Amino acid sequence: MDYDCLIVGSGHGGVQAAASLRQHGFTGSIGLVSDDRDLPYERPPLSKDYLAGAKPFERILIRPPEFWTTRNIDLLLGNEVTRLDATEKRVFCANGATFGYGRLIWAAGGRPRKMTCAGHDLRGIHSVRNRADVDLIIDQLASVQRVVVIGGGYIGLEAAAVLRKLGKAVIVLEAMDRVLARVAAEPLSRFYEKEHRDHGVDIRLGTGIESFVGNHGRLSGVQLTNGETLAADMAIVGIGILPCVYPLVAAGATGRNGVDIDDHCQTSLADVYAIGDCARMVSGHGLRIESVQNASDQAITVAKALCGEPVPYSAVPWFWSNQYDLRLQTIGLSSGYDQTVVRGEPNDRKFSVVYLRKGVVIAIDCVNAVKDYVEGRALVEARARIAADILADSRVTLKSMANS
Repeated sequence: MDYDCLIVGSGHGGVQAAASLRQHGFTGSIGLVSDDRDLPYERPPLSKDYLAGAKPFERILIRPPEFWTTRNIDLLLGNEVTRLDATEKRVFCANGATFGYGRLIWAAGGRPRKMTCAGHDLRGIHSVRNRADVDLIIDQLASVQRVVVIGGGYIGLEAAAVLRKLGKAVIVLEAMDRVLARVAAEPLSRFYEKEHRDHGVDIRLGTGIESFVGNHGRLSGVQLTNGETLAADMAIVGIGILPCVYPLVAAGATGRNGVDIDDHCQTSLADVYAIGDCARMVSGHGLRIESVQNASDQAITVAKALCGEPVPYSAVPWFWSNQYDLRLQTIGLSSGYDQTVVRGEPNDRKFSVVYLRKGVVIAIDCVNAVKDYVEGRALVEARARIAADILADSRVTLKSMANS
C-alpha cells in the first residue's frame, strides 16, 4: 500500500499532522501507521484522570471515530515500523506489512526507559506510556496496597498523587537531591515535596536502587543501595523516555538524543519529517521537547510546508501537570536560567516562579496562578527584561509589566 503522505505514530503529533494536512487543502492519500491497536487517544490523562477512573477511554479519544472516515484518512493500527528504506521510500513493519510513501512524517514518540538492575522483569513492575500500560496497573490495583514509584518527575508525581487518592501507601524514590530537578528550580521542587508528604507520600531523595526482590516471579520488594529493602506490591517506573528513532537513524538520518530536524521539521533524509517527543530542533533552543503543544505545533508546521505554505516553527513551549488540587502551568523553557524570582507565597498554594537568564524572562511556572500564566506568556515571548524586585511583587500584574 502506498500513500502520498504516510504518518508514523498515532499520538497528538501524528493526529494533528493528519488533521492539519486536510485543513490546509492536502488532497492526496494519507495513512496513519501505529503499533497501538486503539483509536488515537490523549496520553496526558493516562497518569491522571484515566488512572484514577475519572475518565473512561471514550472521553480521551483525540478525535471521534467517524473523523477518520470523513477525512479519508486510513488508520493502519497494530503495525510497528521497524525499518525504513529512504531510497525506495518504504517502511517495513514487524508483522511483515510494508507501506510506501511520497512524504513521511515520523511522530513515533518514545518508549519508557527501563530499569536494568536485577529483578527488573518481575511481574508488578510497570511503566506509564500507553493505554495498555495503565489498564494493566488498574487491573492489579485491587490486590495492591504498597506502591513504590521510581522517579520524581511529572509522571511519577502524578501517578503518586492518584494512588494516594485511591488509598494506597506510596513511596517515591528519586536519585537526585530533589524532585523535578531536571525541569524546575528548587522552590518548585521543595513545594511539591512538601505537598506530597502532607498527603502521606513517603519521598526519598538521593536514593538509589540495588535490585527488585520477587516471590514466585512477582515483585515483593525494592532493595535500595543503602541496604534497606522496601516492601512493595507494585512498582511504577517513571525515569524518562528513549526516542523511537532507530529506523530513521539506521536509514541515514542525523540525530543525537532523537532525530535532528530543521526549522520546518525536516530531517536530513529527503521527504522525511519528524515531530514531537522524538525530534530535536537543531536551531534555536536545540532541545528535544516532550509536550503535547510542541508535537501539535510541529505537526502544523509540517502540514503547512507540505501544502506550499512554509512557515518556520517558532512556538513558545507550554506544559501542565495536575497533582491533587494543584494545577501547574508552565510557559517557556527554563533550561539555562541563572536567576529565579518567586511571586506570591508557596504556603498559600498559589504562586509563580519566574526564570531569568541574564536578566531576561525565559519561563514561568505557575501553581494555581492562572492569571500569571496567561499574562506571563507575553513576557516570555517578548524576552522581557524586568527587574527582579518588580517581578517579585505579586501586587503588580505581569500584564502591566508587559505594557510598560
